[in-house]
Amino acid sequence: MSVLSCTAVVPAAGAGKRMASAIPKQYLTLAGKTVLEHTIERLLAHGAIERVVVAVSPEDQWFYSLPLVRDERVVRVQGGRERADSVLNALAAVSSEYVLVHDAARPCLAMQDLDALLAAASQPRGAILACRVRDTMKRGDGRGAIAASVPRDELWHALTPQCFDTQALRRALAEALAQGQTVTDEASAMELTGVHPLLVEGRADNIKITRPEDLALAGFFLQQLNENNQ
Repeated sequence: MSVLSCTAVVPAAGAGKRMASAIPKQYLTLAGKTVLEHTIERLLAHGAIERVVVAVSPEDQWFYSLPLVRDERVVRVQGGRERADSVLNALAAVSSEYVLVHDAARPCLAMQDLDALLAAASQPRGAILACRVRDTMKRGDGRGAIAASVPRDELWHALTPQCFDTQALRRALAEALAQGQTVTDEASAMELTGVHPLLVEGRADNIKITRPEDLALAGFFLQQLNENNQ
């Protein structure tokens, strides 16, 4: 069963220090627009997404210069110190039954992956996009050497979007933050409550721009998506 409607949350308050850029990575230019614009446009292109709530830093100097701020479907809220704080702040502006959270610097989302995620997330556990680990995995020893090889069976790279019942995610994040738990993504907050979200296999080209070389790669993937209308 497909989720008929939902709100998307985009935490965009990070500085992206690993990009070695003077501006946050979500405002770097990619194919004539900022990364954030591409990300939000991909979300709004899907008929199930009614609104996008963007959490930005109080010191943000770039968001209000973007044409997308004139779109009434885009709502800005204040971001927090950590991702979980930003998402929890954004959830206060969400009234839909379901919410999906997507990285600001992940502009290459394919519509068929979003279709599959929304269909799977309409059950109590929620769901996340993920892709299987393909490479041999090594565990380091903390001193720059290999401690052990890790079997890659049932190892997955967690991607976004991640989609959950709005109230359930709000409770999970609030409880995790109150307890001082480390929350690296929304699924990890749900896991702390004993919930095991579904894994929906997505495309490996749904990359997160993290390092300088990722920008050109994302540009290539985005061009392919646009050419194929995906």
